[in-house]
Amino acid sequence: MLTIKDDRHAGDCSGEPGPRHAPVRKIIHVDMDAFYASVEQRDNPGLRGKPVAVGGSAARGVVAAASYEARAFGVRSALPSVTARRRCPDLIFVKPRFDVYRAVSAQIHQIFAEHTNLIEPLSLDEAYLDVTENKQNIPIATDIATIIRARINEVTGLNASAGISYCKFLAKMASDLNKPNGQAVITPRTGPEFVANLPIKKFHGVGPATAAKMQRLRIETGADLREKPLAFLQEHFGKSGSWYYLIARGIDERPVQPNRPRKSVGAEDTFAVDIFDLDAARAELAPLADKVWRHCETKEISGRTVTLKVKFADFHQITRRRTLPRPITGQGELLDVARALISELFPFPKGVRLLGVTISSLNDRTQVERAQLSLLD
Repeated sequence: MLTIKDDRHAGDCSGEPGPRHAPVRKIIHVDMDAFYASVEQRDNPGLRGKPVAVGGSAARGVVAAASYEARAFGVRSALPSVTARRRCPDLIFVKPRFDVYRAVSAQIHQIFAEHTNLIEPLSLDEAYLDVTENKQNIPIATDIATIIRARINEVTGLNASAGISYCKFLAKMASDLNKPNGQAVITPRTGPEFVANLPIKKFHGVGPATAAKMQRLRIETGADLREKPLAFLQEHFGKSGSWYYLIARGIDERPVQPNRPRKSVGAEDTFAVDIFDLDAARAELAPLADKVWRHCETKEISGRTVTLKVKFADFHQITRRRTLPRPITGQGELLDVARALISELFPFPKGVRLLGVTISSLNDRTQVERAQLSLLD
């Protein structure tokens, strides 16, 4: 079994191939433990030690987060509430309070900022930190992670786990090793061995479909992946093939990006009763398009690609997308594209349980205004 060591003598972090004199990067991935559910248990002592699910308890509800007590019964995020209740009859449902979660997240990020400005938020409850050079001149990244986790607990009353490594991929993997309320380190010396022993299905970023495809190609572990030539991986996985080739060797040179550009804006809704009628489905798209566009206006962005998400009564899910030659210029145009996409799917093979609208290929407002002027011309 791989021994996780301290990073006090980490050595070269560049992986192979690469120059041996490359500086050691020190990346921390901080992940709050069962964040939404933990906030609810913190604020309501009667929920502590009990199985809690944040989300809707109605027949069409979905679990947004689950406490560790609930996870012991197999309750997890994105699980239908009916299934969650079946797995855990004593499950307590709590409505989400996103304003509270955002406020707590802001407190946590203030703590991060005490150590570095190189912070890449992934969500309200997790982020990457580059502490290679840090504000308090603490030489050991594990010490910084310990301090941050203790400070988070002191300020918010919540627990966080952390992973420390020389790259983002391994820092992310390390943060799961000693959850909850723990931390682990993967050094440049142990990184390749860790990846070699890691089952493909546990690779961050490898979903069930890709894992199944890799298994069909007799790729079960990181060691199997490392044996495949670059050309083979590119042939079967396209652009992702180069990425798999590198991480199989413990190489990830992606920087921590404090201002990571947003890739998409979306909204979705699960309906109390399945929709079979096209006019009803088109009507349900209006509030979704309105919500997406209001967010775009607030952030002064737009995009060229509209994606429609449809989940049917049997939970089978499909997406359809259309890319325009210029950015969307208004809520009406966004709705028109979404409605055109849903019309192409009618008649529906089954009742529609959920609809979602997402805009991507984002641009700033200047490009949108240029598109509007081109329409006038």
